Amino acid sequence: MSVASTTAAAAPPRPMTREEKKVILASSLGTIFEWYDFYLYGTLAVIIGKQFFSAFEPATQAIFALLAFAAGFLVRPFGALVFGRLGDLVGRKYTFLVTIVIMGASTFLVGLLPSYAAIGWLAPVILIALRMLQGLALGGEYGGAAVYVAEHAPVGRRGFYTAWIQTTATLGLLLSLAVIVSLRLGMGEEAFQTSFPLFFGLQGGWRIPFLGSIILLAISIYIRMQMNESPAFLKMKEEGTRSKAPLSEAFGQWKNSKIVLIALFGLVVGQAVVWYTGQFYALFFIQNILKIDLLTANVLIAWSLIIGTPAFLFFGALSDRIGRKPVILAGCLIAALTYFPLFSALTSVANPKYERALENVKIEVSADPATCGNLFDPVGIRKFTAPCDVARRTLSQQALRYTKVDAPAGAPFKVTVNGTEVPFTDAAAFPKTVSEAAVAAGYPAANDAEKVKITGFFSALGNPQALKIIAILTVMVLYVTMVYGPIAAALVEFFPTRIRYTAMSLPYHIGNGWFGGLLPATSFAIVASTGDIYAGLWYPIGFALMTVVIGVLFVRETKDVDIQNYN
Repeated sequence: MSVASTTAAAAPPRPMTREEKKVILASSLGTIFEWYDFYLYGTLAVIIGKQFFSAFEPATQAIFALLAFAAGFLVRPFGALVFGRLGDLVGRKYTFLVTIVIMGASTFLVGLLPSYAAIGWLAPVILIALRMLQGLALGGEYGGAAVYVAEHAPVGRRGFYTAWIQTTATLGLLLSLAVIVSLRLGMGEEAFQTSFPLFFGLQGGWRIPFLGSIILLAISIYIRMQMNESPAFLKMKEEGTRSKAPLSEAFGQWKNSKIVLIALFGLVVGQAVVWYTGQFYALFFIQNILKIDLLTANVLIAWSLIIGTPAFLFFGALSDRIGRKPVILAGCLIAALTYFPLFSALTSVANPKYERALENVKIEVSADPATCGNLFDPVGIRKFTAPCDVARRTLSQQALRYTKVDAPAGAPFKVTVNGTEVPFTDAAAFPKTVSEAAVAAGYPAANDAEKVKITGFFSALGNPQALKIIAILTVMVLYVTMVYGPIAAALVEFFPTRIRYTAMSLPYHIGNGWFGGLLPATSFAIVASTGDIYAGLWYPIGFALMTVVIGVLFVRETKDVDIQNYN
């Protein structure tokens, strides 16, 4: 990029026009779809596993359901390449319309898909195919939304305008959360999972949120059909400056591929891990580590999202004033420096007895190092048979902090709780045995009265314990808004119009689909490997700090780039 071709004077703020509001709405609905579907599938993975992978054992059902979920993440960069190229060759509007149709139709069809009991192996095969179609479409959807809004935005307001896209990602989460919780409370758990009758012999209220997505799809298509092509693309088309080979130009020429790498590691990777930590790993930690019930955990997260969401617009607008780089990198740095105390505070407030047990109950796994393997298993498909491995895996799944002690060669394997040995005679019986020993030593029981628990959405506001947790979670959501609010504008400004859609989509989806999407599973694998419930935080902290260093050294400020004349 030459400086002369990328600077422009900032315009004074003005109210949005009717056309600009339509542009933002049309672009944002696709992002709502993205996170609506993401949260639906992630939350309902256990039910989906039972429906489509019933040929396997219960634990394996959940694993395969999560692997099908991950398939959507893994293909997102390929969707970025396919639809990014199409968007740079044919136009933003047409590509934008194709991606929303594929994404919405795939989500709807999941709700219509018969179970394994009805059609056998076709059920999981079709499910995975639909997940991959969703991933491909999402790979083109976000880049199209960001480019379309940014190329319509007035000079000096791109951060604020594109921040609306980031806001509606969270609205998609809230929408899915509201639908799931309402259905579960309204029809009961059994009807929601299996017994609620629909049509064509299909049963289960869990299908309703997927089927309901057809309404969002119809609204999205109608609005997008009314929109005009991006002015920057039309100008480029009239001047005959469109790229004939956007893929090779974006990634085959070092001057552009270097910028892709800088954008990925100097901005997006840090943004991704902070995003997923604040909105997904925090939920995972509350449910799976602190053992807070599903309703309480979801309501607490929902309130933090409601309170924190307006900050997307604030930090998007702030980036128009002081720059994208300082806002994003500051968010990464502050998050990295405060995650340990924040998660420690979550433990202290949400489950005080558990916190005391972490300090006072000493669990040791003593074994010959040769008989203990590596427990790192981010995709959850490894089988552990050695007693040392089975025991440590069980302790991690029950969120019991342990220390591994290397015994002399040939020494017998044993597990002790405060010095008392817990017998390991049967791998199937050990979880119950060690759980009882841990509770007797001071760990909280499942129904412990000190754990936070609420019975309804608004009851959280009258519970001091819940309010403290919401405050902690809101701080983490604010970090999310700092890094995510300005990221769309920053990525759009990095690349010339002729390859913008192609070039910006790939680093976004590699960063968010791979580095971010694999964060919950990888972080838990780290916890299982170390026995330390906080060790998983090193994953986001490490990548956030890496982004700060690379960003400071190599990322240049782009807020004043004139994207209309940057071909």
